[in-house]
Amino acid sequence: MDDTAAVAKAGAGDSEAFRLLIERHGRALYRLAYRMTGNAHDAEDVVQEAFLKAYRSLDRFEGRSQVGTWLHRITANCALDALRARQRQERHLVRSDHDTPPEPRAEEPGPDRWVAGGDVHRGVRVALGRMSPRERATFVLRHFEGLSLQEIGQVLELDPEAVRQSICRAVRKARAVLAPLMGVV
Repeated sequence: MDDTAAVAKAGAGDSEAFRLLIERHGRALYRLAYRMTGNAHDAEDVVQEAFLKAYRSLDRFEGRSQVGTWLHRITANCALDALRARQRQERHLVRSDHDTPPEPRAEEPGPDRWVAGGDVHRGVRVALGRMSPRERATFVLRHFEGLSLQEIGQVLELDPEAVRQSICRAVRKARAVLAPLMGVV
């Protein structure tokens, strides 16, 4: 059964058809949510919320996009909501020094040490943390999920030019964090 048929059957009350959608798309949606939120707990919550919203909206799926694109859109929007909620919450909390990501130190060894120690991975997390929710979403969808500008525009309901500008800002922020780690000045 293809995705469109599964949506139609699930909309008619077939729980096995919806389970099929979860099995087909759950991992990709979790990966997207994890990359956008930066932690497993939030990612699980985002995916659960996304599937719940999808289930409630089955009757409104018109088939103008692929089911996977529709589910990515819902997941990305749930992740953006989670990121915005986290930002609101963080504004009200006083952050201690140990909560602030460490800045790379110039006296540390070269790129092979960084990679071996996982510091590039941590650098990517720091860079993602410095991005706005929209920048983070466009960056993740482009560079981790491999979506085109047009597809990202569909998922986030943005004009392709707005997507391109957001990705450019995100890449500049990522380069600012990662360049010292790679020995680039």
